[in-house]
Amino acid sequence: RMRFYYVYILKSLKYNYIYIGYTSNLKRRFNDHANSLVLSTKRYSPLELIHYEAYKNQKDAKRRERYLKTNKGKL
Repeated sequence: RMRFYYVYILKSLKYNYIYIGYTSNLKRRFNDHANSLVLSTKRYSPLELIHYEAYKNQKDAKRRERYLKTNKGKL
């Protein structure tokens, strides 16, 4: 079974807030955010998933997440 690593972007539906993260289980991680179980996004609920990318390699996913969090990678 092939494992994927996901870089994802969430947007708050109430506030001008974007969250960038990475995970190996996108469905579970999004549910964590949706149920206010993630401290850094809890106060920005509700959130919607606006983008994700899948990588076969954890290193590539982490590198992409880091890039998106820089000023160059910002939306």
